[in-house]
Amino acid sequence: MSGLVVLKLGGRVAADAVRDALARIGGPVVVVHGAGPQITDEMTRLGIEPVFVRGRRVTTPEVLEVVRASFEAVNREVCAAIGPAAQSLRGEEIGLRARRVPALGLVGEPEPCAPAAIRESLEAGRVPVVSPLAEGPLNVNADEAAAALAVGLGAERILFVSDVPGVLVEGALARVLPADEAEAALDAGAFEGGIVPKLVAAVRAARGGVQATIGATEVPA
Repeated sequence: MSGLVVLKLGGRVAADAVRDALARIGGPVVVVHGAGPQITDEMTRLGIEPVFVRGRRVTTPEVLEVVRASFEAVNREVCAAIGPAAQSLRGEEIGLRARRVPALGLVGEPEPCAPAAIRESLEAGRVPVVSPLAEGPLNVNADEAAAALAVGLGAERILFVSDVPGVLVEGALARVLPADEAEAALDAGAFEGGIVPKLVAAVRAARGGVQATIGATEVPA
C-alpha cells in the first residue's frame, strides 16, 4: 500500500508515544504494540519466573493467558490515546500467521501476511491497532509481528519506537546499520536482550523492501 507506515510501539511507551508518532507520520498507519513490561510485571506478581531465549519469551499455557490479558490492556490504552479513529484488532482473530517454535512452548515466528481486516480498516480511514497474538494461539514477538505485517502489506516504512534511542554499537549510537552488518553482529552475539528481536525484525523488513528504523538508527537492506 502506497505510503503505508507500520508503527511498532514498545509496551513501556505505547500509549504515551502514539499520538506524537502519528502526528509526525501524517499518512496511513498500522499500529502494532508490545506489552513486554506489563507481561513480566504480572508474571512476577503471580510468582512465575520469566524465561527468555534470544529476546523471545518461553510461553506455557499459563504464561499465554498473562500475555493475552496484558496485550488487551495495552491495546485499550493505545486505542484510547488515539481516539475514535482507532480500531482494535486481535491478531489471532484476523489471520496473523506464525510458524510454531516448539522449543519455546506456545511461541511462533510470524510470517508475512496482509489480513483483510487491516486492509479494510485502512480503506475506511481508520488506524488499526493490532494486538500481536497469532493464530493457534501463539505468542509472537511484537517486533517480528510488525515486520511480518509490514512486508505482507507492502508498507513503505516500519518505525520501531521504544524507550531506547536506537542501536548502540560499542557504546555509541549508530545512525546507520546496514542489514548485512546487523546480521553479522547478531550472529556473533554482539547484542543481547530486547534489541535482538528488534534488529532481527528490522533486517527482515529491510530485505522485504520496507525502510526500517529503530529509534534514530536506519537499517537499510
